[in-house]
Amino acid sequence: MTIADQLQGELAALLGARFSTKRADREQHAGSETFHRAPPPDAVVWPQNTAEVSRILALCHARRVPVIGWGTGTSLEGHALATHGGITMDLGRMDRIRDIRAEDMLAVVEPGVTREALNADLRATGLFFPVDPGANASLGGMASTRASGTTAVRYGTMRDNVLALEVVLADGRIIRTGSRAAKSSAGYDLTGLFVGAEGTLGIITELTLRLHGQPEDVAAAVCAFETLEQAVDCVTATIQTGIPMARIEFVDAETARAFNSYSGTNLREQPHLMVEFHGSGESLRADVARFGEIAAEYGGLGFDWAESAEDRSRLWKMRHGAYPACLSLRPGATAVVTDICVPISALAAQVAAARDDIRAEGLLGPILGHVGDGNFHSTLLVDPDNPQELAAAKRIANRMAERAIAVGGTISGEHGIGVGKRGLMAAQHGAAIGVMAAIKQALDPENIMNPGKMIPDPV
Repeated sequence: MTIADQLQGELAALLGARFSTKRADREQHAGSETFHRAPPPDAVVWPQNTAEVSRILALCHARRVPVIGWGTGTSLEGHALATHGGITMDLGRMDRIRDIRAEDMLAVVEPGVTREALNADLRATGLFFPVDPGANASLGGMASTRASGTTAVRYGTMRDNVLALEVVLADGRIIRTGSRAAKSSAGYDLTGLFVGAEGTLGIITELTLRLHGQPEDVAAAVCAFETLEQAVDCVTATIQTGIPMARIEFVDAETARAFNSYSGTNLREQPHLMVEFHGSGESLRADVARFGEIAAEYGGLGFDWAESAEDRSRLWKMRHGAYPACLSLRPGATAVVTDICVPISALAAQVAAARDDIRAEGLLGPILGHVGDGNFHSTLLVDPDNPQELAAAKRIANRMAERAIAVGGTISGEHGIGVGKRGLMAAQHGAAIGVMAAIKQALDPENIMNPGKMIPDPV
């Protein structure tokens, strides 16, 4: 009798058709955006409210059945794979915007609301939610992976923009963390604990999010450079100067080539910076002028400005489509997609070292990233049937992580840990892994919450 069979009667009575053991539903929740793979879960459930999430977890806790949260399935490190079997909890039907408080600049949403849906609802308020990882991810998933993206250099990551949470713990208990106040010094920061926990401690069922004012004026452009080093050094100088960039993205020559072939653009096949400024009037123009001076000092080859809102939308749509564009450089390939984040002073050397590693291993691996906050990615293209290439890609990713740790950086700036970087956690955190394991044991003693992710399983 399978794990799903043990619970089938109770879950079917609770959820009806929103409990499924159908092969098609299970396989729909077994995929990954990258090379990570695992068997499908034993069953899939679609709760519609917090009470149902609580009841499902209580039932699974009693029988020690794993539960894996699922948002939109866009994570890159195998976060939502059922590596230990069990039940995938798809939160896509918990997609209501519960409250928008424009005067307090906050919104209360369910976890299945996507960032694009929230911003569409906010248009008339003059506010927006800025965290933009590219994919139209669910806000619950973005919180669980502590996502960031192109605008983090100005507006911060999910860590900075989640004020409070409602969370259902492994045994079905419902708790609330944080508050709607702008700050608090009352007790442990439980909100921060669950933001980035990747569903290993509980299921987020409500988020209170910080909103920001829509900028009065926006200016965006792309600028080519002769070399990777010039482009990245320009970023470092810009950030150290204190110019308040809204976005400052780097793409290398291979990524520019991918954009041209995939999106029909006509970029020079050289390294580029893609920049955006938010502000008003003279202050915006002064920021643009100062950045132009810095870019010229570092060999910038002139700006191609996105003058209209439509042009800016096309520019960032192209950037957000970088992953499929890079995959198109090698039809049939899959990818090891890795990211690190380092202090800005170490950025240029880290990017150059990653490039040299990729060349030495003989792989195709475009480099791009949110370099304004020291975060960059490599999309290492490999033949899915070639274990030697996969091993080479993993070596590159491990060396990138090791170098990041050596300069005080992190093994992941935004992709998270999942299964892909689990083996690197001890190298970054040392004895603190034991503290994380103790927290996991305290909140999830039966190890049912997304087991096999982030930290070692209990012995």
